[in-house]
Amino acid sequence: MTMHINLSPEMEIFIKGKVAGGFYGNATEVIRDAIRRMQAEDDRTRAWLAAIRAGDVELERGEGIPYTAKALDAITKAALAGMNSGQPMEPDVLP
Repeated sequence: MTMHINLSPEMEIFIKGKVAGGFYGNATEVIRDAIRRMQAEDDRTRAWLAAIRAGDVELERGEGIPYTAKALDAITKAALAGMNSGQPMEPDVLP
């Protein structure tokens, strides 16, 4: 499919700079990468919203714990232990 788009001069300079930098072979590759990144961001946003909904459901069922300094300390210790264990991190805790 062929599509023609109009870009601002600033966007055109940016794209040309990316190509000149050597990471991309042409402007089409820059645009395709930008679209893939937007798609990935949309996926992350959908997953984040789903996690929030799941957490809300858990809270409604009374499954939450009070957010206290002690709870935060336990969460931090568990996170640091997991990070230093050499095991792969769970994808739902990655940015």
